[in-house]
Amino acid sequence: MKKGLLIITWIIIITFLLTFAYAHFLGTKGLVVKEIKVTDNKLPNNFHGFKIAHISDLHYGRIVNDVVLKTIVNKINTLKPDIVFLTGDLLDRHTQLSTEQRKSLINNLKNIKVTIAKYAISGNHDHDYGLEDWLSIIKDSNFINLDDNYELIYNNDTIPIAINGMSSNLHGDLTVQEKLEPFDKLLSDAKTNDIEKIKPVYNIMIMHEPDYVEQLEKNNFDLILAGHSHNGQVRIPFVGAIVKPIGAKKYYKEYYKVNNTDLYISSGLGTSTLDVRLFNKPSFNFYRLTNK
Repeated sequence: MKKGLLIITWIIIITFLLTFAYAHFLGTKGLVVKEIKVTDNKLPNNFHGFKIAHISDLHYGRIVNDVVLKTIVNKINTLKPDIVFLTGDLLDRHTQLSTEQRKSLINNLKNIKVTIAKYAISGNHDHDYGLEDWLSIIKDSNFINLDDNYELIYNNDTIPIAINGMSSNLHGDLTVQEKLEPFDKLLSDAKTNDIEKIKPVYNIMIMHEPDYVEQLEKNNFDLILAGHSHNGQVRIPFVGAIVKPIGAKKYYKEYYKVNNTDLYISSGLGTSTLDVRLFNKPSFNFYRLTNK
C-alpha cells in the first residue's frame, strides 16, 4: 500500500515537472497570427478591407526580448496593416529595463509600418512599472497615446470611423463613464448640430481589462478589442483557463458577442508572473474589416 502510494506520488511530481518544463521552454516559443474577418454592414465602403493588427501584453523583458520582438515586428509588416493597436502591458511590473533594453524596445516599435497610425493604451502593469516611463516609450516609438480619448479616422472619404481608447481601470480615480466623456460629447454635439460629416458610423474601442465592457454603453461600440486575460496563460484541454486575473474573470476567451458588440480578446505575446504558457502559444490578432 505504501509502495503504491509512493509510486503515484512520484508520477504526479514527474508529470508536474515535465508539464512545467514544457510550458516554460516550449509553450512560450513560437508566434501564432490569428486572422479574423469582422463583418458589419455599418462599416463605410471606404473602410471595406481595412486591416488592423492587434498586439497586447508583451511584458517586455521577460520572454519577449529584442530577438523575439524583431520577429513579431517583421511578421506585422508582412501583413501591411492600416492600423496597429497595442492594448496594454507593454511593460512588466517585475522587470526593470536597462538603458539598452529600452532603446531596443523603442527601435523595434518604431519599425512597425502602417498606412495610417499606431495607437496604444496603458495596462495595469504599465502603471505599476511607471506611467511616465510608459508614456515616454510610447511617444518615442511613434505610437499615439489613446488613453481615455478618441480619434476620427478618415480613409479616402469624408465618412470617418471612431477609434476610442481607455486606460487601465485597475488604476486611477476616473470612472468608466468619466473616461467616455470626450466621445460622448462628440456624439452629442454631432446629434445636436446635425454634423453628419463628423459623426462616425462605426465605433471601435480599445481597452485593457475586458470585464469593464459591461460598464460601457454597448450600443455605442461596434467592435471592442482588449487584452489582459491572455485567454488564460495556462489552459487545460476541456477545462480552459485555470487562472483568470482581476478584470478578466467573466470575459477571458478569444471572442464574445455582447449585445450588438463584437468583443475580441488577445491571448498576448508575453507572460505575467510566471514565464509559462500552456496550450496557448504567443500570438497577435489580425483583423480584416468588411461590410459584406
